Amino acid sequence: MDKKIRYTIMVLMLLFISSACTSITGKDLQEELDAKNQIIRALENENKDLEERILELEENIDNISKSKTNKLIGTALETVELLKNKDMRSLSSYVHPTKGLRFSPYGNINIASDQVFTQEEVAGLLNNNEIYTWGYYDGIGDTINLKFIDYYNRFVYDVDFANPHMIGNNYLIGKGNSLINIEDAYSNAEYVEFHFTGFESQYEGMDWKSLRLVFEEDNDKYYLIGIIHDEWTI
Repeated sequence: MDKKIRYTIMVLMLLFISSACTSITGKDLQEELDAKNQIIRALENENKDLEERILELEENIDNISKSKTNKLIGTALETVELLKNKDMRSLSSYVHPTKGLRFSPYGNINIASDQVFTQEEVAGLLNNNEIYTWGYYDGIGDTINLKFIDYYNRFVYDVDFANPHMIGNNYLIGKGNSLINIEDAYSNAEYVEFHFTGFESQYEGMDWKSLRLVFEEDNDKYYLIGIIHDEWTI
């Protein structure tokens, strides 16, 4: 066979073999690429599902938060109306059945000495003529020795808290010189503050007053556990 012909045949054979190898390698690479693209698409779909789930959970949390807030504010508004009307018997149904209701004359709560009453006792407080020691008067330091009705008129509903200037949801509005320890005294509770910014311009807001109603949730119901009166203190 002519050398030129043999050489041509060898070149063609080499080209065929090279073409076959290239085809096989390209096929493998394509299959690998397709497999990776499939994994990427699966991960993208999984990520999309997770994002949708996160949005759904965030929406649920927001709805729960709004629902709890509405329930808390609603309970507080009902409670302050009962206080306005001196309806202690109806108020007693809001009082925590085991913890009772604590009364604090100022923002600094004294867990050891503040008066605490049970549901039954709260219902009859207006007819209770016993003189209790409620704490100490700010500025002069004298003990606050009063019947409940007198304490009520001075340290519960001394202004129309049912129609305040501002309402705070778990937020302190009125602040003076005394230490306000509501979050320490009621660490597992929530509160609503009914606040008046002041009454006479000459005092430049130093005659502010607040009534904080403290609630604790139990079995999806908010119970009243504290009534805190507050004002500017020396």
